[in-house]
Amino acid sequence: MKNKKLTQSFNCAIEGIIEAIRKERNLRIHIFATFIVLTACFFYDLSRIEIMIITTNIAIVVMAELLNTAVEKALDAVIDYKHPLVKFSKDAAAGAVLVAAGNSVLVGYMVFWNRLKPFTFNMLSKIQSSKAHMVFLVLVFVCVVTVIIKVIVGKGTPLKGGMPSGHSAIAFSIATIIAFLSKETVAQVLGYVLALIVAQSRVDSEVHSVLEVIVGAILGTVLTVLFFRVVL
Repeated sequence: MKNKKLTQSFNCAIEGIIEAIRKERNLRIHIFATFIVLTACFFYDLSRIEIMIITTNIAIVVMAELLNTAVEKALDAVIDYKHPLVKFSKDAAAGAVLVAAGNSVLVGYMVFWNRLKPFTFNMLSKIQSSKAHMVFLVLVFVCVVTVIIKVIVGKGTPLKGGMPSGHSAIAFSIATIIAFLSKETVAQVLGYVLALIVAQSRVDSEVHSVLEVIVGAILGTVLTVLFFRVVL
């Protein structure tokens, strides 16, 4: 009887994992990343301790995602209306996944860095010679820093409203990129004119205050200048 219950428990656990993978996109992404990392382990001379650390972190990330899924489904099954505590519980569970995933990225960096260093330096030299890659990296950098500041300030949402204005930061970042890459004065001026129009539209639509737009413009400009000065 005990053996039957034990077997049934294993079956339920396996079915739960399979069902979660089928229905949860984020979990499928984690599984795909796991496959990539484990495949990379075969191509590099990793010690047993390094492999153990990597597999442990992979397990922690998958466990966190499964628990996050369980919390979300349980709350949705019990409560069918919006409640602040429900939102907090879901956000906290998602935060646990973010912490676990961030830690796994850090561990992966520490384990693989020395082995990937020659490739990384070669890639950086190619990025420096490619304007398209530079533009992409600058915009990603500005977006990430802007969202982080919004979260710290705690006003609005990461993607709408709040301090500073993300649209203003990106618009002035693009204008500054044009100023760096273009030798035409007309193009440089037009870039900043368009950035001002974007900033003004955020104020007119009452999504941002004048101060939020100004801070966003300064942030986007300064971050872009710093990026170009450091990388180039």
